[in-house]
Amino acid sequence: MGIIRNFVKQGRDLGQRFRLKQPQVFDVQTAVLRKLIEKAQDTEFGKAHGFRDLYYSQNIAEDYARLVPLGNYSTMHPWWQRAYEGEENVTWPGKTTHFALSSGTSEGASKYIPVTRDMLKQIKRTSAKQILAIARSNLPKEFITKHSLMVGGSTDLQFNGISYSGDLSGITTSNLPFWFEVFSKPEKRIRKNRNWEQKIEEMVTEAKKWDVGMIAGVPAWIQILFEKIIERYELQTIHDIWPNFKVYIHGGVAFGPYKKAFEKLVGEEIYYYETYLASEGFMAFGNRPHAEGMALQVNSGIYFEFVPFDRENFTEDGDLLPDAKALNIMQVEPGVEYALVISTVSGTWRYLIGDVVKFIDSHNLELVISGRIKHYLSLCGEHLSVDNMTKAISLLSEECGAYMPEFTVMGIPHEGLFAHHWFIGCDTELDNAEIKEKLDGYLKELNDDYAVERNHALHDILVDILPNHVFIDFLKEKGKIGSQNKFPRVLKGEMMSDWQSFVNQYRTQSISL
Repeated sequence: MGIIRNFVKQGRDLGQRFRLKQPQVFDVQTAVLRKLIEKAQDTEFGKAHGFRDLYYSQNIAEDYARLVPLGNYSTMHPWWQRAYEGEENVTWPGKTTHFALSSGTSEGASKYIPVTRDMLKQIKRTSAKQILAIARSNLPKEFITKHSLMVGGSTDLQFNGISYSGDLSGITTSNLPFWFEVFSKPEKRIRKNRNWEQKIEEMVTEAKKWDVGMIAGVPAWIQILFEKIIERYELQTIHDIWPNFKVYIHGGVAFGPYKKAFEKLVGEEIYYYETYLASEGFMAFGNRPHAEGMALQVNSGIYFEFVPFDRENFTEDGDLLPDAKALNIMQVEPGVEYALVISTVSGTWRYLIGDVVKFIDSHNLELVISGRIKHYLSLCGEHLSVDNMTKAISLLSEECGAYMPEFTVMGIPHEGLFAHHWFIGCDTELDNAEIKEKLDGYLKELNDDYAVERNHALHDILVDILPNHVFIDFLKEKGKIGSQNKFPRVLKGEMMSDWQSFVNQYRTQSISL
């Protein structure tokens, strides 16, 4: 019987992979790549990499990978800087006038990511596809006429005399189709406000005038908005003011740690949809209510490649090795972690976006974001991912019956070996020793490498429980308060030192009080 079960399992796995490797999927992606190459062949980047000849290649995917090296922001920055200073036809035809400001979650310096008119069209088309997918759900017919609340960055963009820059959400919201303006909230006056805390207060004041059916935004800030509205108007739940609220679209951070708090703030069941909209483009979205994964958008102006996230391609610090190889959509396997590489209609070429993804449903091309390239902890081979960390915190939160929306961890030397130092946000009084034991146990269950190293070089884990406001206060001090910002799950380098100083300062002030 065991042999038969294994045979059936292998056949099922092979069938799943075969469905993913359908020729039409690869053909669609090849067509996207050829269009990108054709349009950019006369740009400076295209000339430097032989795009004119490449366009006629019979094996364009392989030749493209041979002619254009894998890169990241540091390799694309010299090209994009020229465009930012006003030069035309650098990495994409014409003049690029808009740049999305992005600092990821741990890097200190801001990055300027080009957002071309073609990319804005791509984002609008993909957004429309997501709205249509949501509308096909079991929702009331009148849902489509209710207000959509988008809690994003300021639409009052910075202008240097040549180019505009700001949060991607601010750029896209300022380019909404005219027909959508009628249903979009907050109003333009509020959307322009650059003061985030003031903007939240203005939304709270206007909330009673809106009939909200759908909300989009980062979970931490939506939760804060809900809590302020409920407090201001002395409500039981957010449905007391927005009875037609049915859909929440979230992204940017794993939703698991926030879900229990959301369920307490709403008065009835709502549909949750995850979205993968980054500064570099709209990659995927959940097209089914409560779907675990997001459907990759293979025909939306983005060509995808996947670098297996392993020791053959990356260092322990998450740096790409010189001989790293990328796979195309036909070559990926379900359950394997890949660093995502994109080429786009914004003049982004073989660009490592920084995310690690994993296909969980190959038939529907659904994937999850399992972490960040730089947000893995592997001091001694434990290979702890953000996905492992988030699941462990969710399990811990559920067992303890305590809300733990924020956490971060850093690797440190400890007694001649190594340790992980955890900081967990929780306003409930808990026993540190008990939390440490339970957290360690969950991590061992979730990650075999971690379990092995806890008996060897990973000597200990340390746990500090802090009030949730400490995490928000740190973001404020770093000037990272706002819709696009979230607390880094792994701290390294300068950010780690700044956090340690901030926590020490908080403790000193708490003792003095």
